[in-house]
Amino acid sequence: MSCGLILVLPLILFIYPINGYDPLDPNGNITIKWDIMLNNEGSQDVKVSIFNYQLFRHIDQPGWKLSWSWPGNEVIWDMSGAEATEQGDCSAIKATQPPHCCEKEPVIVDLLPGAPYNKQVANCCKGGVLTSLTQDPEKYGAAFQMNIGSASYNGSEPRLPENFTLGIPGYSCGDPFKVPPSKFNVDQGRRKTQAVATWNVICSYSQFRASSSPTCCVSLSAFYNNTIVPCPKCSCGCQGQLGADQCVKYGELPPVLQLDHNEPPKPVVQCSQHMCPIQIHWHVKQSYTKYWRVKMTIRNLNYVKNYSQWNLVVLHPNLRSVTQVFSFNYKPLNQYGDTNDTGMFYGIEYYNDMLLQAGETGNVQSELLMHKDAGIFTFREGWAFPRKISFNGEDCVLPSPDDYPRLPNSSQFMSPSIFTIIAFFLSLILTIF
Repeated sequence: MSCGLILVLPLILFIYPINGYDPLDPNGNITIKWDIMLNNEGSQDVKVSIFNYQLFRHIDQPGWKLSWSWPGNEVIWDMSGAEATEQGDCSAIKATQPPHCCEKEPVIVDLLPGAPYNKQVANCCKGGVLTSLTQDPEKYGAAFQMNIGSASYNGSEPRLPENFTLGIPGYSCGDPFKVPPSKFNVDQGRRKTQAVATWNVICSYSQFRASSSPTCCVSLSAFYNNTIVPCPKCSCGCQGQLGADQCVKYGELPPVLQLDHNEPPKPVVQCSQHMCPIQIHWHVKQSYTKYWRVKMTIRNLNYVKNYSQWNLVVLHPNLRSVTQVFSFNYKPLNQYGDTNDTGMFYGIEYYNDMLLQAGETGNVQSELLMHKDAGIFTFREGWAFPRKISFNGEDCVLPSPDDYPRLPNSSQFMSPSIFTIIAFFLSLILTIF
């Protein structure tokens, strides 16, 4: 028993890295930048920026909820581009205008699109949504400005906060560390100004922290075999098991639910043997003289969630020779020099960039044409199937390689040539004796 645990534990840690390191995005993180723009007497003007430096993992609705702990009796006097969810108890502060927030641990959320113009700042008002660095490099950042100070009116400067959190499952943030002051372009880039002081906070993601079970699985099929290999049983949970997602049988209508717009809804999935909200199907469709074709289908089995700006990351050695992708956008992710075996697929804007909730329209699909690279291409031993697939940055459960569809002549039976030789010698022996 103990030996089995020793063997299984490293595999679990590889699939769900606890320390936040992702081998497909080794430098990915979310960086919080704290810029002191101006020191007043007992108060500071601060600009806070959030940058998503992850290649394929984005922040979806309801968005980020930035929080920190004040070391003293600091308050937020005013804020633009975002707002605190609670004002808190400001009764002890005597002022003509009450502070925006007096909470010891304020929770800050982005303003919604269409916020009043006098409350906006550059890069604000996206409802907390941050795109990935690859998918939309113009919308991967957010910012807000605030005036902070001490509630005691003793002239002391506010201190740097601590214990930063993003309010998103799976993310953990380190301590602030000082970096060179940020510089800002003004007058159309002809002049640069800079912050008084700047600190960075690095936040990393771990799927192990985000969820105790996976959220997607992969099924496989091929033109050369009638077998469809389903998602492994109980990939994301077992139907009826304590703690499993609520499920609805195929053909039945899901219940009417009251959803909280401030929290991600708990999945209500289609009942299945795998119980995953997302299923990816990889079908080896056709073989030509110099090329081969794959069809990828993504099914949303979650009745309470649409996936906007979804993406799929695939690890396969033949992705270095992608010839054409028919209905998805595609970008290679070359993280290790010349090793081009990983690619990111995502929807085409206004066409299929929204994966709708479970139902007849709850799927997107595309075909992929690849060149047969001499020396590595083969249909044998499951080579045509992906080594790894992730959906929205979440690793998906793949079937066991032993279950992959096999070529008809790759069974455990002996090849005809060997069988003929053995039969010849057997008949010769029988003739002699």
